[in-house]
Amino acid sequence: MLVLSRRAGESVVVGDNVTITILEVRGDVVRVGIDAPRSVAVHRAELLEALESSNRDAASPSEQAVASLAEALRNRPE
Repeated sequence: MLVLSRRAGESVVVGDNVTITILEVRGDVVRVGIDAPRSVAVHRAELLEALESSNRDAASPSEQAVASLAEALRNRPE
């Protein structure tokens, strides 16, 4: 991992077309601006982790959900 020190107004360039600029530093909060083409996905890590967890939970149903579905299928009108 590359670790850099930057002040407000300073930037880091990633590749040929992504610029990360430090906009403001207040205590332990840093505002960051990211200038990238629309084809480059930029997401907050905690949102991706939450989405992955949600997808994992949805992909592996609980035993109760499976039993409930099986019961509904057995009791469906023919």
